[in-house]
Amino acid sequence: MVAGSRTRREYPIAPGRIEGHGKRGKALTADYVLEYRNTKLGVVEAKALDEELTEGVAQAKNYAGKLAVRHTYATNGRGIYAIDMHTGAEGEIAAYQTPDELWAMTFAQPDAWRDRFAAVPFEDKGGSHPGRYYQDIAMERVMQAIAKSELRILLTLATGTGKTFIAFQIAWKLFHARWNLSGQPTRRPRILFLADRNLLANQAYNAFSAFPEDAMVRIKPEDIRKQGKVPKNGRSSAAAPGCLTARITSRSTTSSCPTTSPSESRNSTRPNSPRCSGSNTTTPLPTRSPTSVSPMKSANSSPVSRSACTSRLCSPRDEVRHCMLSGRLPSQVHREARR
Repeated sequence: MVAGSRTRREYPIAPGRIEGHGKRGKALTADYVLEYRNTKLGVVEAKALDEELTEGVAQAKNYAGKLAVRHTYATNGRGIYAIDMHTGAEGEIAAYQTPDELWAMTFAQPDAWRDRFAAVPFEDKGGSHPGRYYQDIAMERVMQAIAKSELRILLTLATGTGKTFIAFQIAWKLFHARWNLSGQPTRRPRILFLADRNLLANQAYNAFSAFPEDAMVRIKPEDIRKQGKVPKNGRSSAAAPGCLTARITSRSTTSSCPTTSPSESRNSTRPNSPRCSGSNTTTPLPTRSPTSVSPMKSANSSPVSRSACTSRLCSPRDEVRHCMLSGRLPSQVHREARR
């Protein structure tokens, strides 16, 4: 067995035509599919020894057409009948070609990007989520077009045919092959998946979950309005860990804070200190004392003191602001307020 080659037996092509009332027609299953470098190169239709050599030719051609494979074979165990779907040449041969010979027969011209794309297998979650035959064709044709440096590619598929799945697989190949506009595999590309509805965006974010968490970011319109630009990674849309947001009286403004440890952020006493500099904030954070609760700004900009908290429970917004100012958990604030 040649490294990178695989013979897939009883390969399911399609589950069968839908006939109604929960029934399907006969499923299409190829006896053998020949793969090399994660690419389907041939189909074999096998018949019994007592059958004619050309008995399975029609089926072999049908399966090759469905899978968009150039070379297909029919055999009865005593001979091999080969068909080239592109040139139409067919006839009996003495032996099957080797994987390298079959690759050279399928791809006569060398192509560096095609070979890099072929080295990256499709993500099928360990074989539990294989692509449908028409999805594989769509993805392969897109990758071939990209390898030829075609900049405009349009795929048209019906509703429910797995367009998001196809988009994910294309992005997976481009990402891991390090394709980019420079033409050199020096860095990974930035890929934008655009959806016009939240439902579709949620579906796509789940479909792309095979990517590392730090490789994706969910871009929302409010993020663009807030930052004035499109975020390029997950870190650009949030404050650094352990750094408090200085502009606590506005939900539309966040601070740009360097990375600090949680202990350093709790010990920071002023929002405009070197550790955490906010915008449009001049009110200093008060120091805490054992007998008083740090004041906070309420919705009407009036200080909320310990006496106010004892007479009424703080609103959720006041509670969050209080905790951010004092560096304590909500439960600690309520216990101190009820004393």
